[in-house]
Amino acid sequence: MLIDDLEVNETDLIAGVDEVGRGPLAGPVVAAAVILDPKKPIDGLCDSKKMSANRRLEMSDKIKSNSLAWSLGRAEVKEIDEINILQASLLAMKRAIELLNIEPDIVLVDGNYTPSVNFKKKAIVKGDSLISEISAASIIAKVERDNEMIALDEIYPGYGFSSHKGYPTKQHIESLKRLGITDIHRITFSPVSKYLLSN
Repeated sequence: MLIDDLEVNETDLIAGVDEVGRGPLAGPVVAAAVILDPKKPIDGLCDSKKMSANRRLEMSDKIKSNSLAWSLGRAEVKEIDEINILQASLLAMKRAIELLNIEPDIVLVDGNYTPSVNFKKKAIVKGDSLISEISAASIIAKVERDNEMIALDEIYPGYGFSSHKGYPTKQHIESLKRLGITDIHRITFSPVSKYLLSN
């Protein structure tokens, strides 16, 4: 089988990798890596953004129970501000891959770039809609990050993190102006840096 120009054998262990959290103004970027078990196919895998929160949670549990291996990696706000969001996303993905308890033969990554790992690898645009392993990774990464932002809403009340998950919604921008920034805000992101410059 060929995926673009990458030859994949039936016996190859494929790790799908995706990240969640490139666009938010606050919180970490979270990545997941998943090696599915061909003996335990999972129906309904697709891009996590096309699922309801309840469906994602259900699918995340199913993926964790039925895959050969899964892992999570992350990059913190400080790292995002220091190395930029693209490099932080690649770092989170690299950490997820390195935490797998089974070595993959091939790593397939959603998007245009691949992290620096010593495996055969390929970046696939819209991979979360095309490749089951990447879909699975997108789902568990999204559930993990959403749950973390819900928990952070308790620590930083008034910002609405449980609803917008750190993304630059009108509510979030208004709360920034009203309450100021927190230590989980990304100070290099434009709406946050604009607030800093005006104060």
